[in-house]
Amino acid sequence: MLIDIFGGKTMENKLIVLCGAPGSGKTTVSKYLTENFAIEPVLTHTTRPKRKGEHDGIDYWFETRETFFKNHYLEYVEYDGNLYGSSYESLERAWQKDPVATIVLDTKGAETYLEQIPEKTEVVYLCVTDEKVQRERMAQRGDDADKIQRRLASQEAKRDKHLPNKLVNHVHVIENDDWEETKVKIQTLLQMLGIETTC
Repeated sequence: MLIDIFGGKTMENKLIVLCGAPGSGKTTVSKYLTENFAIEPVLTHTTRPKRKGEHDGIDYWFETRETFFKNHYLEYVEYDGNLYGSSYESLERAWQKDPVATIVLDTKGAETYLEQIPEKTEVVYLCVTDEKVQRERMAQRGDDADKIQRRLASQEAKRDKHLPNKLVNHVHVIENDDWEETKVKIQTLLQMLGIETTC
């Protein structure tokens, strides 16, 4: 089925899955991969409202609950009252532009990708050692104190704060406390994966 969906081209494709708790830097790393290494982002779908400066088709595919289910999903979750999902259509779109793509998911989504397309998936688990850093990052992106508290207290955030057993031995763990150090770790990882780094 995957071969048909992806036009028979899955063998040369690679997907870098970025996961971790809220405020661990997943979106920042994804943008860094796109802007510096031309790694194509796989846009996910969500029913949450746009944040200031976000655009449909650039940051997410913003959906209503009705339009959300018109896509074909590898996985989707409900998080803080909003639906988030990654579709076959978005993955195919990204791979048509470049054989290496990146996607931001929660740890459950990362597990699904490892199960569905293990030969194509490289999971990067981002973590921070100081919750204060997490809170600061979430505030910088526009979340208010109540929303930050609610998200960090959610079951999903608590789950994603620790590496799940299913992902142990199948992920690259990057401590993202210092952005300059993180960039070096990312470049090293890309080279290890055989992905050209010419920045």
